[in-house]
Amino acid sequence: MAQYTGTWSEAESRTYRDLSAYAVPRREEQIELMVDRVAATEASGDILEICCGEGLLLAALAPRMPEAGLLGYDGSDSMLEATRSRVPGDRLTTRKIDLADRSWRVSVRPLRAVVSSLAIHHLDGPGKRDLFSDILEMLTPGGVFVLADIIRPLNPASYGIAAKLWDSETQQRSVALDGDERGFAQFQAADWNHFHHGEPDLALNPDPIDKPSTLTEQLDWLRAIGFIEVDLHWMTAGQMILSAVKPQ
Repeated sequence: MAQYTGTWSEAESRTYRDLSAYAVPRREEQIELMVDRVAATEASGDILEICCGEGLLLAALAPRMPEAGLLGYDGSDSMLEATRSRVPGDRLTTRKIDLADRSWRVSVRPLRAVVSSLAIHHLDGPGKRDLFSDILEMLTPGGVFVLADIIRPLNPASYGIAAKLWDSETQQRSVALDGDERGFAQFQAADWNHFHHGEPDLALNPDPIDKPSTLTEQLDWLRAIGFIEVDLHWMTAGQMILSAVKPQ
């Protein structure tokens, strides 16, 4: 399979924690939507979050699914520590993983849901397909995969739209959270809105960390692998939420 050659470090984790409150569009709405989608599945079992980050999604899932065990996997020690502090108790199991390594993708218990937010774009196309296939095997029949992630626009006009929307969302969140645009200024200084750069020439300048795929590619891969009820629920600023179900 394609290898993940990124160099994500604890410095990137710190930057993410500093900026994500501003830079994740409508974060509370996204979390609520993902929790609602998981809660709607009739399958039984536990819930795995791939690249759990600060633990915000798992913390929101916990009270809605009180009978489910929670698994939080991530490649960052500080992110796992943040998750443990936010989701206390014996329901949570954490594990440090390499996202591209397939050895961790074996269910030790039935999974009603696998969720992931803003992480899988670190894998290239073949890497995503491998992960989607492994998730299908990990889920119990009727279980759901819910993915929130960045997508790759199809043309220069779409890049421009995504860039404008992401700036607008971040600017609005900065004012709403702090009453000023300091958060938006941090977002700009960090050059997080990569849509402003347009479509990269990956042959000349491959990105070692960010490898988003188009929405259509990911929907097609999920269906081809064997998922059913593959559906798009939310999309703005070059970011989306979709879900897919393992057949009974």
